[in-house]
Amino acid sequence: MTAPNVLFIAVDDLRTALGCYGDPNAITPNIDRLAKRGMLFQRAYCQQAVCNPSRASLMTGLRPDTIKVWDLKSHFRHEVPDELAGLPQFTFGTHFRKAKPDVLTLPQYFKQNGYHTQSVGKIYHGSPEAQDPISWSAPETLNVVWKRNDYLLPENQSEATDRWPGHKMSATEAADVEDNAYGDGQVADSAIRILQDIKDHPFFLAVGFRKPHLPFTAPRKYWDLYDPNQISSPDNPEKPHGIPDYAWHNSKELRGHNDIPDEGALSESLIRKLRHGYYACVSYMDAQVGKLLDALDEHNLTQKTVVILWGDHGYHLGEKALWCKTTNYELDTRAPLILSVPNAGVGTCNALVEFVDIYPTLLDCCGLPVRDGLEGISLMPLLEQPQRDWKQAAFSQFPRPWSYHGEPEVMGYTMRTERYRYTEWVRFRSGETLDRELYDHQNDDAEVTNLADNPTYTHEIEDLSVMLRQGWQAVLPKSLNLNN
Repeated sequence: MTAPNVLFIAVDDLRTALGCYGDPNAITPNIDRLAKRGMLFQRAYCQQAVCNPSRASLMTGLRPDTIKVWDLKSHFRHEVPDELAGLPQFTFGTHFRKAKPDVLTLPQYFKQNGYHTQSVGKIYHGSPEAQDPISWSAPETLNVVWKRNDYLLPENQSEATDRWPGHKMSATEAADVEDNAYGDGQVADSAIRILQDIKDHPFFLAVGFRKPHLPFTAPRKYWDLYDPNQISSPDNPEKPHGIPDYAWHNSKELRGHNDIPDEGALSESLIRKLRHGYYACVSYMDAQVGKLLDALDEHNLTQKTVVILWGDHGYHLGEKALWCKTTNYELDTRAPLILSVPNAGVGTCNALVEFVDIYPTLLDCCGLPVRDGLEGISLMPLLEQPQRDWKQAAFSQFPRPWSYHGEPEVMGYTMRTERYRYTEWVRFRSGETLDRELYDHQNDDAEVTNLADNPTYTHEIEDLSVMLRQGWQAVLPKSLNLNN
């Protein structure tokens, strides 16, 4: 049998706000139909809940501390491979090739094994310095797009956006335009054209959609799908008590927009508008995914193509008085993961899985040689037996202060087990524990009550601390033969 193609769909800032995940607000018929023909992973976790580290980790199959990518913007000068020489060194920022210059990325490995690899949209982080041309057989397209490209209405165009293309205007916009007037429609159109050109060769086509990333801008027809009065309000909208200062933030990403107050609580009407905008963007993105799935059908490629869809991390929409990402909480670390493999498992899997598992899984799906040194494991056994014994925990992390670039001062290491989320905030160099968090999902799946100082849980904290410090290799399923 010919090795299958891969359609690799990345979605920015997408929490499990999808109909197939049971979200009562979401209108997502196209991703829902993908889920019906594949495996939906209910508990999939990114390794760090912000774009660049999450994507770099997934694309290398290595964890943030291994590739030393924890932030978005720090700059450095160093020798780069010839293939990367087209990027000016003064903008070549936080990149996994600084720590691992010879790393083989996921698409690069497919390329070495005879696949045509190509990308359109946001696959690596969207800044120029985060790109990796060596990963691809052809130049990336629509991979670097500035904030000004998110806006169409005159009131959101300004001299500021011309002077600085990353300038933020309104947090929302609803222009009465066709899909391809905004970026994700252009990405879908471009991907369909690429598919037409490469369909007769084994391909790894990576398509990255930016919505629902802020600003929440989408064609008006997607806003009109929703009655804003019917969209649910955020659960547990107050800042929790008894949490370390490290655990929370002031939603700086959202507050950078010109219609959002710099501090203090948001009004009920503004919260409703923002949540409406997020779901409108989810539906807009979903429609673009539908175009890709239709294109596979039209070219008779559906039964020859592995389709994987993932959100790079989760998101807060007012829960805990938090907006956006950059925490170690469940809402930020958990994200959608749907894998459709021709003639393989269909259904829902509740096992704890991680985004570092995606690299070895796709090699397994396509029959490519297993690679040593990856820090995840193939999920293919779960497609055959979704209820089988699996990992005891999933690991994520986040640095503080977040504005710090380079080696972190403090790192929060967090671990999700079947019942608990346990977090230790440590001095990065010394490993000294500064604070802890413990949430019992059996009684508190919203993670609003920190039990770290509760004497009832002393033994659990001791055991979880040992497990956290032993790391990811210590929690692998003992029943799994990793040589298979």
